[in-house]
Amino acid sequence: MKYQTYLIDLDGTMYRGKDKIPEAKVFIDNLNAKGIDYYFLTNNTTKTPQQVADNLTNNHQISARADQVVTPSLATAAYVKNMFDDDVKNHSAYVVGEYGLKSAVFGTGIKLNETNPDVVIVGLDYDVTYHKFELATLAIKRGAFFIGTNADTNLPNERGLVPGAGSVISLVETSTQQKAKYIGKPERDIMDFAAKAKNFDPKTALMVGDNYNTDIKCGINANVDTLLVYTGVSTHEDIAKQEIKPTHEVESLDKWDV
Repeated sequence: MKYQTYLIDLDGTMYRGKDKIPEAKVFIDNLNAKGIDYYFLTNNTTKTPQQVADNLTNNHQISARADQVVTPSLATAAYVKNMFDDDVKNHSAYVVGEYGLKSAVFGTGIKLNETNPDVVIVGLDYDVTYHKFELATLAIKRGAFFIGTNADTNLPNERGLVPGAGSVISLVETSTQQKAKYIGKPERDIMDFAAKAKNFDPKTALMVGDNYNTDIKCGINANVDTLLVYTGVSTHEDIAKQEIKPTHEVESLDKWDV
């Protein structure tokens, strides 16, 4: 089957931290040459879509525009806007996360409230402190709705597998004895958001990624075909253990015929 839309992961698929994956540029160049639509479906909440696109273009020579980037930050903001029966500006949130998440969430018009918010949103925060965990925990204990951006326990970068958003969120889950409502991969929420926002048909789309537990499961959960590339997290041994296999598998993306 020739796919009309590609949803592509970043870390471990397009690059490893600051390290280039040369085959990724070949893959994107092939998509552009054939005029095939593609979007970067990332679990990165720390950067804005423009920052993500700039990193791809400037540091990895991969053609990308901000409107081609879909993040859990954008999907979470859309979810928050639809949470309430009235105007979102009448409500408040506390957010643990970086600028990419905060700019998307507070861009909805929802107010900042550290003590008694309607919703607490937790994502990856490079400067997370006990005080932030404390505020989040107390607010959720008071009844705030608990959203986690994505469940990634680790992120692949040039140094190895470092802690991801899921590691931060799990601490709040432990302290509150509550599970977060997750938005990013592997949940189908982010895929449904992408399909609506970018107006593509999931039946003719392909989810491309290196991590079975996030990228591939997201495709499976949303009934979207999947392509696993062995340049990041998941290994052949990992996939051998899975009952539901990826639709396709390749060693590197230059081996894939678009």
